[in-house]
Amino acid sequence: MTLMVSVSGIRGLIGSTMTPQLATTAGAAFAEAVNGGRVVVGRDSRPSGPMVASGVISGLLAGGCDVVDLGIVATPTTAVMVRKCSAAGGIVITASHNPAPWNGIKFLNANGNAPPRAEAEKLIAAFREQRSRLVEVENIGTLSSFESANDEHVELVLETVDVSRIRDCGFRVVLDSVNGAGGPAGKTLLSRLGCDVVHVNGKPTGKFAHTPEPTRENLVGLCATMKKESADVGFAQDPDADRLAIVDETGTYIGEEYTLAIAAMHMFTTQPGPIAANLSTSRMIDVLAERAGDPCVVHRSAVGEANVVEVMRKTQSMLGGEGNGGVIDPRVVYVRDSLTAMALTLEVMANAGSPLSEIVADLPRFAMVKQKFPCDGERIARALSAVEKAFARDRISTIDGVRIDWPEGWVHVRGSNTEPIMRVIAEADDDEAANELIDRVREVVDSAG
Repeated sequence: MTLMVSVSGIRGLIGSTMTPQLATTAGAAFAEAVNGGRVVVGRDSRPSGPMVASGVISGLLAGGCDVVDLGIVATPTTAVMVRKCSAAGGIVITASHNPAPWNGIKFLNANGNAPPRAEAEKLIAAFREQRSRLVEVENIGTLSSFESANDEHVELVLETVDVSRIRDCGFRVVLDSVNGAGGPAGKTLLSRLGCDVVHVNGKPTGKFAHTPEPTRENLVGLCATMKKESADVGFAQDPDADRLAIVDETGTYIGEEYTLAIAAMHMFTTQPGPIAANLSTSRMIDVLAERAGDPCVVHRSAVGEANVVEVMRKTQSMLGGEGNGGVIDPRVVYVRDSLTAMALTLEVMANAGSPLSEIVADLPRFAMVKQKFPCDGERIARALSAVEKAFARDRISTIDGVRIDWPEGWVHVRGSNTEPIMRVIAEADDDEAANELIDRVREVVDSAG
């Protein structure tokens, strides 16, 4: 497996491509980029985390950076602490939803968000060229720790919702943290909101209790627990807790796409204005914006948190996110945040006074089909070129791979920023129509070799 190096960061396999030497090189390159400023470092719960973090921290210290080590915390918690500590940037040791053999290095700028493409490309160039900022012994950076980062994050989230209204409902919640980094903060938040919490897979051991990506097939256990516990809602975090999937009171998996749709519906009602989402996100939010009327509108970006944030800032969007369960609320932090998504969902339920299944039933409903398959960079390039040529007469966007829009639905085909795979996503009125669109595009992709 090749090392994945992109504007989204660096990911590799432990014992193969992700090594202590590579981690130190990445830390030293980041030290040069921030000119030796203060840097916040957090990590998810993977057993390889201390090794990778130690390498990164060594490179930062050697470059004159004062490092604040947060230990095991969620990615959005690290982002919160970048601002709290007035840091020059942050680094998160995480491979997000990838299986345990993977680990990665994600960079945050001084605003606490993933750097825009141009900024990220400069940093990646420094890493590839092994440029570093090595200082004399008297200028080596200092290392300190901060143990209450979770509390700082939770307080910010609580400021965005009506805590009393949610507490009055006394919701029973099942939280599946997959033994990742978000468990402690997630349980604290829900308890502060007056919820009766059934916490499964809550210890941040990094021994993932199931395949960590919060998709339907991986959350069968959570759905069963919902029925057993007679809970009002189930939440599933991914290992670094920037994504959230939701299960309703019947034990039915609602899905990641609905996480942003529920948050958008709430924002269009309470703080009308624009929101931003990537090209692969369901058009549910577009329909909700049309229902709400001016000034509610959806702006689209390329896939990737940094791209969504860039559009959010340009359009002064009140909310942003991606259809993978990522919700970005700038009142908390410009990073996808499962804690924010949980709080907003509970407030929607409290305001509606009805079961989550009924709330979801009132949302626009489309069928989305997602496929992914191994694919190297050269094959991805050939496939995208072939798709663009084959559908040149249709309405297409090439800001990120190729998206084709037809009256009956859309297809988005692109190479992943974080894995050596190609993704093909289609949305239409029903599964049959979505699969027909997928087949139409896959025929071109597969013929490209």
